[in-house]
Amino acid sequence: MNDSKKLLALHKPKGYIVTRSDEHGRKTVYDLLPDWAFNDGWMPIGRLDLESKGLLLFTQDGQIGNKLTKPGGCQKVYEIWVRGHVTDEHIAEAKKGVESKHGLLKALVVEKLGMGGAKTKLRIVIDEGKNRHIRRLFGAMKDPKFGTPLKVLELKRVSIGGFELDIESGKWRFLTVEEEQELL
Repeated sequence: MNDSKKLLALHKPKGYIVTRSDEHGRKTVYDLLPDWAFNDGWMPIGRLDLESKGLLLFTQDGQIGNKLTKPGGCQKVYEIWVRGHVTDEHIAEAKKGVESKHGLLKALVVEKLGMGGAKTKLRIVIDEGKNRHIRRLFGAMKDPKFGTPLKVLELKRVSIGGFELDIESGKWRFLTVEEEQELL
């Protein structure tokens, strides 16, 4: 057994809320994990909203959680589909940053991966994660053709630090000791 005792990874599907319990009776990420994860106090490191999917790490160690969530602490990579035509100007603006009531929202890297109809697929790298950071960043920009706000239709976190998502949707696994050491 070369499993980390400190970190586990979950591939969160859409439709699950990142909380220990939900007063509205919605499915939580703990429904996808063994009972001991809830009972032994495994906590998510960061968040993914209800409509987002992808990599979510859990730990019992608050210091690890703080290290991986503090701004500048580690890079997170997302693949997103945006409704609207994302231009080079949008990409430059996303990297420069957009002021919002939540502070400056920006991305370190924005790479266009493709287009499909009136949608654009992007790869985004950030090193902090304010609430709904990427959705709000692109929502603050307008489609040049229609004048409507850009809208993130799909968001998937594909990596945290050097750890890349490699498990099926709805499944989990412990990180290996090597993967843990690389992250920490």
